[in-house]
Amino acid sequence: MKLSPRDATGFLSRPDPRVPGLLIYGADAMRVAERRAKVVTAHVGANADTEMRLTRMTGSDLRKDGSAAVDAIKAQGFFPGPRALVIDEANDHAVNALKTALAEWAEGDAMIVATAGQLTPGSKLRKLFEGDKRALCLAVYDDPPGRAEIEAMLREAGLTQIPDDTMRDLLALGQMLEPGDFRQTLTRISLYKLNDDTPLSPAEVALLAPQSNEADIDDVLDVVAEGRVGELAPILSRLSAQGVQPVAVFIGAARHFRVLHALVSAPGGPGQAIGTLRPPVFGPRRDKLLRQANMWSLPRVEEALRGLTETDLMLRSSTRAPTRALAERALVRLCRLAGRR
Repeated sequence: MKLSPRDATGFLSRPDPRVPGLLIYGADAMRVAERRAKVVTAHVGANADTEMRLTRMTGSDLRKDGSAAVDAIKAQGFFPGPRALVIDEANDHAVNALKTALAEWAEGDAMIVATAGQLTPGSKLRKLFEGDKRALCLAVYDDPPGRAEIEAMLREAGLTQIPDDTMRDLLALGQMLEPGDFRQTLTRISLYKLNDDTPLSPAEVALLAPQSNEADIDDVLDVVAEGRVGELAPILSRLSAQGVQPVAVFIGAARHFRVLHALVSAPGGPGQAIGTLRPPVFGPRRDKLLRQANMWSLPRVEEALRGLTETDLMLRSSTRAPTRALAERALVRLCRLAGRR
């Protein structure tokens, strides 16, 4: 049977021991492995490996030995407790062995947890688990984690006091990061708040989130968008010393001002439009963008975009003009444009 994403959260946390097997498949191997680890730990506990209540094999193992799965689910170890058989990299070559194991499974046998990559609707392995009346089949999609999934992760990490504005930023962060990176960030946050009973704040989320490798370029963009012309030259000198090319700065600037254009031109205003940005923004960057959007009018943003496009084309051409001086002059013009009212 198919296990819907809505019901998956509950089953992965509290698997039904009467279910003989679960197939987890999807294109993102990390997300598949994360769900496999969750359901296995919930079913057999953290000490199953040392107590020999957990057996691992691959799909190729079953191809070589078709009876291995049946032997594994029926085997009784020295330690009491629920048992599991994990089969990674399962494929259609393992279907016959798994079909036999599911047919012979009886209550008290080891639960089969099989994982696979992306499977088409015509896959024999997928059809086996979807067509079985007792087994379950879970498709893992590339969608970012929803509110319920993030709340479950937070509870596992021991974080319960989450204000609405902090949850908003965590949802945005979950859309930006890979699943493993997002879980590591939550672990880092939980360690940071270990002996702190105060609610998690948006500022703490921003502090502990992975930092962008374009932070220095972002500094330039903030200076330009806020019209702080006196701070421009030192930052550009530092970027030049680090080997950052003017073209990279202008690519970032064009992207930044397109975001400002979307905010300034939105019918509901920047405050409503910022929640629709992709990728999402949160924390101090969200506040900066709102502040900058309120400083610019639509005609001036469009003028800035035209200037950025013209300079970018010149930087990419075969001009003999010094590119750094050309870029600095164009950014100074943008700073002054930001200061106009």
